[in-house]
Amino acid sequence: MREINVAQVIEGSKFNSFHLSVLLWCIFLILFDGYDLTVFGAVIPTLSEEWGTSPSILGLIGSLTLVGGLIGSLICGIAADKVGRKKVIIGCVVLFGSFTLLTGLAQGPIDFAIYRFLAGLGLGGIPPLLVVLTSEYSPKSIKNIMVGIMFSGYSIGGIFVSLFGMKVIPTVGWNWMFFIGAVPLVAIPFLIKYLPESLYYYVEKGEHEKAKKIVTRLDPSYVPHDTDRFINELSTSGVPVVKLFENQRGRSTIMFWIACFMGLLMVYGLGTWLPQLMVEAGYELNSSLLFLCCLNIGAIVGSVCGGWLADRIGSKRVLISYFSIGAVCLIVLGFKPGSLLLYVLVAIAGAATIGSQNLNNAYISMFYPTQIKSTALGWALGIGRFGAIMGPTIGGLLIQLSLPIYINFLSFAIPALIAAVSISFVQNKYNSTMNLQLSPSPNGYQKSS
Repeated sequence: MREINVAQVIEGSKFNSFHLSVLLWCIFLILFDGYDLTVFGAVIPTLSEEWGTSPSILGLIGSLTLVGGLIGSLICGIAADKVGRKKVIIGCVVLFGSFTLLTGLAQGPIDFAIYRFLAGLGLGGIPPLLVVLTSEYSPKSIKNIMVGIMFSGYSIGGIFVSLFGMKVIPTVGWNWMFFIGAVPLVAIPFLIKYLPESLYYYVEKGEHEKAKKIVTRLDPSYVPHDTDRFINELSTSGVPVVKLFENQRGRSTIMFWIACFMGLLMVYGLGTWLPQLMVEAGYELNSSLLFLCCLNIGAIVGSVCGGWLADRIGSKRVLISYFSIGAVCLIVLGFKPGSLLLYVLVAIAGAATIGSQNLNNAYISMFYPTQIKSTALGWALGIGRFGAIMGPTIGGLLIQLSLPIYINFLSFAIPALIAAVSISFVQNKYNSTMNLQLSPSPNGYQKSS
């Protein structure tokens, strides 16, 4: 019998069409996840005028969506480790797509809030699963950059919101912004057919024939034998959430949670309120949506470049630098610099806030053993969503209080500094005994003794 170590198969594979397929599907899904969670910020000025709803109430509605995201993130991370990534991802798409479609038909703030909460259940479950799926199928040498490229889809969704918003909202109304966000429903049959399940999941469940088909696509030189059995040397057993604190991982787990809390507070606070903050500062709505576009362009560049850097000098150094730079940019933005510098600062702020959170997700996914990756990232993002819930609410209250613009931006700069400090306390290795050395053997991808 030939025992084949799946970790070595994946990490030693060369990027091919299978990796590209996984990456493109994950980009597609995270794009609409980003679109749907950014679109609310683009329609706030219109809803405020049409329904006469106060900024504080609109902030609460934005936070309610993220309450659903919190619940979805916690539940889906655990469910994916039990029933598989693919089933949970598709279920999330059905959920958020259906209620995003209904959001476009809302007649007032009450039914709008209910639909957004229910859509949030699906929206919250998708990002951690896509990060894990991308990370699990990434060759070791390009793992960070693949996750960075994947998560750039989130910001592409934000750019689409900006571009569509400038044309769609004035011509056919805000409702169509949500109808566009429901497009992934059409892709469900293709997801069922083409989105791969996690190879690690198949191995843990003993489904070796299905595992063979995926290994063949990962490594065309692999010739399957009837007696082949796949192993995962990084698997663990027991209660997943408890294992986040075992083997001296407790401090790092708490630090990751704090960083996610602060990171998501900035991401959703700025994503929801940046257009309105700029309107309050005297800019036209179209100009304000352009700032949102710059924020997300910066996030794409920051995610990809940060992933490239993280593969070379380590995620920890990059994250500390990113969060620190983001804090400085947000502080300077509060003093309304000249137009050109303003756009540059907004783009850098996007790279150092949204981009930082994307890199943090990749860091978490690489830090924990495979069997608890989904749970680790799901709980980190779940705890982080408390910050995401606070972000829109804080933004709404700040605008309601009519504070000076520099106070508004300073309020989002402080979390960036706290996140930088938190990452600095993350251990370099969660446990030396878990970093197993894998080496080739005469009969393929066997574990080393």
